[in-house]
Amino acid sequence: MREEALLKAFQETGALRRGHFELSSGLHSGVYFQSALVLQFPDRAEVLGRALAKDLAGHRPEVASGPALGALIIAWEVARFLGVRGIFTERSDGEMCLRRGFQLKPGERVVVVEDVVTTGKSTRETMEVLRAAGGEIVGVGAIVDRSGGRVDFGVPFHALLSLPVETSRPESCPECKAGVPLMKPGSRPGEAILRAKRG
Repeated sequence: MREEALLKAFQETGALRRGHFELSSGLHSGVYFQSALVLQFPDRAEVLGRALAKDLAGHRPEVASGPALGALIIAWEVARFLGVRGIFTERSDGEMCLRRGFQLKPGERVVVVEDVVTTGKSTRETMEVLRAAGGEIVGVGAIVDRSGGRVDFGVPFHALLSLPVETSRPESCPECKAGVPLMKPGSRPGEAILRAKRG
């Protein structure tokens, strides 16, 4: 899939948002990729899953796994096109873990699939959990790499769209200093708008 086509898909579905956002990493950004708005359309999810599976197929994975909730749909689509099992990790009491009876055989080859990568924190947590369960991580894939290729997972990393998107720590965030309302996407409606911090 061409990067221009992917950007267009995000724009057409309203998934490419501009404003003032708190990311899951705690960093702030003026740009947010809400991939769920693209993946809500099965035909678009199918196209993305097929493209990412094509990039990851050379690593000969036996399992595809992503962290819930954001990566669950795309990880399942990748698993479907690779013809392998699809499982997911999730948080319990703040810790990433493998639940619901999911297991890995010793040495089973696993690709980790993400929707959006910024710092790679949740990806690394997922990799640690899967390794502890006996898996061998052979690659990582994502729809969007916001780091522009700066994140290193120690295994091959494939992204359908890779571009450097500026992020800031709260104390140095220009939108905070300007008093722009801060949003935390994915929160319940009453929690979506947070008061802007002032410098």
